Order: sequence, then C-alpha cells, then structure tokens
Amino acid sequence: MASCVVSIVTSFLCMLLGCVCVSAQHQRAFFVFGDSLVDNGNNDFLATSARADAPPYGIDYPTHTPTGRFSNGLNIADIISEQLGLEPTMPYLSPLLTGEKLLVGANFASAGIGILNDTGFQFLNIIHIYKQLKLFEHYQQRLSARIGVEGARKHVNQGLVLITLGGNDFVNNYYLVPYSVRSRQFALPDYVRYLISEYRLILRRLYDMGARRVIVTGTGPMGCVPAELALRSRNGECDVELQRAASLYNPQLGDMIKGLNQEIGSDVFIAANAYQMHMDFVFNPQAYGFVTSKIACCGQGPYNGIGLCTPLSNLCPNRNLYAFWDPFHPSERANRIIVQQIFTGSTDYMHPMNLSTIMALDSRA
Repeated sequence: MASCVVSIVTSFLCMLLGCVCVSAQHQRAFFVFGDSLVDNGNNDFLATSARADAPPYGIDYPTHTPTGRFSNGLNIADIISEQLGLEPTMPYLSPLLTGEKLLVGANFASAGIGILNDTGFQFLNIIHIYKQLKLFEHYQQRLSARIGVEGARKHVNQGLVLITLGGNDFVNNYYLVPYSVRSRQFALPDYVRYLISEYRLILRRLYDMGARRVIVTGTGPMGCVPAELALRSRNGECDVELQRAASLYNPQLGDMIKGLNQEIGSDVFIAANAYQMHMDFVFNPQAYGFVTSKIACCGQGPYNGIGLCTPLSNLCPNRNLYAFWDPFHPSERANRIIVQQIFTGSTDYMHPMNLSTIMALDSRA
C-alpha cells in the first residue's frame, strides 16, 4: 500500500514538473560515457589536471559545492535523469556506487578524453573510452552478482545510454598545437574520416555489450566557444577552421549512425545534432534570455576564455544570463535548452526520433 502511495505521489509530481515518468517498479537504468560535458565526478578520483573540484564550480548545484562537473550546476546527463524522473547516475569510480544504486546505472565519463586514445594525453590519468567500456563490463559483472546474469542482461538491454565524444579530438589533439602529430599525419578531411571509422567501432562495441538505446551527440560549434574566441578570433567571430572541422565531422557522424542502424536492423543509435542545438543560442543569445554567448561567466582574459575557471577568476553574478559557464562548457541553463531539444526536438535535431518518442515507444514494448 505504501509503495502505491509513493508511486501515485511520484506520478503527480512528474506531471507537475513536466518530466517523463518511469515506473519505480521498472525504473530504466541510465549509462553515460564520454568527456567533460557529461563527467559527473570520475576525474575527482584520479591524479589528473582535468578536474572541476574547486570553487566556483558547482556554485549553483543543490549543495553549492564542486562535484567534479564542469558546470555551475547540472550537466546534460543530470538533466536527462531529472526529466525522466530517475535518480542521478553516480560516477562509476565512486565508492558509494554499491548495492541497489547499481540498478540506477552509472556514469563512466571522464573529462579530457576523445575517440582516440592519444587525445587528452596532456591530462595524464583519464579514463579513455575503451577503459570506460571495460568499466562497463565490470559494472555488468557486479550487477550479475546482484540480480543474476539474465536479470543483468535484461536491465542493460532496457537501459538508456548517452555518449558524448569528438570535441576533444579536435581542440585537445588535432588543433592543440601548431603542427601537431595528428595534423602532420592527416589532412583534416582524412582525419575526420579516421575519427568516424574509429567511433563506429566504439558504438558497435557498445551494442555488442548490450546497449539498445544510445543517444550519440555530435560536436558543438567548437570555433565559437570563449576559449577559441580568445585564442583565435580577432573580432569575436567564430574560428573558421574549427567550424570547418565541425561541418565535416557532424554530417559524417549522422551518416555513420544511419548505416550502423541499417546494419543492425533497428534504430539503436540516435543522432543528437548538438551543433545546431548550440548554434541556436550562440547566434541569437537574446532570443534565449542570454546577454552573451561569447563571454564565459567564469574565466579571465579576452571573452573570459583564457586558462581555467578558478577561485581567482572573474565570475558573473547571474549564471542564467550566460550561455557559457567557463571557456569550454555551457552553463546549466544552456544545458537545459539542449536537453529540451533532446526530448522534443524535430528530426533536424534528433534523428531518427527524439527522446520523448523513444520513451513512448519503449513503454509499449
């Protein structure tokens, strides 16, 4: 009886908040892979410089303390969990991720990583993507020990996966320094094709490990982030070369996902057009309630785009007015706009379907 009351109250709250409800009895697991856009604290457990463990990171998080998220508050993965009425996933490296918490899923993301293992080498100890997949395998073994092999397989099959990769392969690899190793090895079009072929192997591996609903985000407008404006722009215009990289990479990612789904015979992978989701408020920030999409809330130098966000950085008083929180990462409010498109966007944003459609289809299965 008590559980029924809880379920009714939860459903009522979900209706009020406008989230997509998930039955407590059949709560869907959520698994997160990728880089700093979705890392929720794994790097805090590692000896790496790619950390967000000092103020003012987390200033608008419920605890008002740094959590390892590269945000003033919640990141994209957190907001998806919130909108689905799920518990937030925990960092897989957290010692608190035990027992019943395993049923919620896990976040394996690690700031600084990319599709390629040499991306982010300057950050030293980070969880490269194949190591994240190895940890996912370890997670499944732990889950099997708790609910049985068949139960674990079904739980993973019915889970939702978010993977966010690619941006670092450009800004922290190909374009990291003039005449980088990768830029001497590949012309940009060839490098993009190489990245796509490597990403395909990663996604196929995820499928082989049991993932059946996977949201794959493309890169945002890399040449428009405050860090690149500070480094490469003379007049506040987006950097042409990084924008060219995004314009080559994102369409090929979409085509690769279509081909992979055709090969599998099911819409396993969903392409999220992160580039357009960002460009909407980058090109017209005032339409979304921002005062600027060029200047980071936290930072220093031109556009607050130099170096890291630290306790000594310039800090804006109202984070909701800034599209970018730090030199590279959107503010929580910008993340909420992105997640809204993930849930309800047209096929221009989410292909072949948005997350609300996925949830509706899967609820009938």
